[in-house]
Amino acid sequence: MRIISLIPSATEILATLGLTDAIVGRSHECDYPLEIKDRPVCTEPKFNPEGTSREIGDRVNDLLQSALSVYKVKTDILEQLQPTHILTQAQCEVCAVSLSDVEKAVAALTHSQPQIISLQPNVLADIWTDIQRVAETLQVECKVALSYLQSRVNVCEQKTQFLGADAVPSVACIEWTDPLMAAGNWIPELVKLAGGRSLFGVVGQHSPWLKWEELTAADPDVIIFMPCGFDLERTRTEAMQLSNRPEWQNLQAVKTGKIYFTDGNSYFNRSGPRLVDSLEILAEILHPEIFQFGYQGMGWEQLKPKHNI
Repeated sequence: MRIISLIPSATEILATLGLTDAIVGRSHECDYPLEIKDRPVCTEPKFNPEGTSREIGDRVNDLLQSALSVYKVKTDILEQLQPTHILTQAQCEVCAVSLSDVEKAVAALTHSQPQIISLQPNVLADIWTDIQRVAETLQVECKVALSYLQSRVNVCEQKTQFLGADAVPSVACIEWTDPLMAAGNWIPELVKLAGGRSLFGVVGQHSPWLKWEELTAADPDVIIFMPCGFDLERTRTEAMQLSNRPEWQNLQAVKTGKIYFTDGNSYFNRSGPRLVDSLEILAEILHPEIFQFGYQGMGWEQLKPKHNI
């Protein structure tokens, strides 16, 4: 097999299935596991990914409004690699190269006719289904991997299911800071499993835009930042900009210091095996009296009240 993965979550699924060595090409965003970074890059963004959240968002929206793709498939690299399979997604055209673009690229190939495996997860169960479908298509075993992942989910669920109402905090998960966007799809589900109550976003539905008036009216107990594509340091920088808004200081979560930054790029935004890590991060944040998995400082940080954001 010669596999090209055009989305980080698919690369991580392949690694979980023991197929890292079969990957001959990757997307520009695939960076885990680390050994994958020496594989040829088969995609690139059509916009400058540097700058503020507002600047990046405006560039992406300009492309979308012009009916243009956000990412480019390097057909010449695909031709050289002669893959047998290509993994891509049809979930979000902003997150990664679109299925239609991959289909067009494959149609232009002359030396190979790879099978396209397209993933479209919306809830946690869909990720398990995707892992099973990839395993079946590539004829490898997945029962042990799925059992291990589900067992970790079960641990969190079992330890939080009997929490009293007063012990379940209201949570705002922020997927983009300017303009504000709440986290949808699998995130509200993970929040519930971790012992929280998600205020915005609907399980299985795309992430909704969020007005400041809605955030202040809800006044969440906890605010967790997990911007799409941003690591921990960049998330902190973007979130700190919100301290300039007069509404920010009045939020209960700010006053109590329950503001958290996460590495959304590595965890929450990737619909693969590390969503279980994401669940454990949420559990650590929301219920440190119960959970200590060791992600603090690597996967998340807390903004201390003394910072006076």
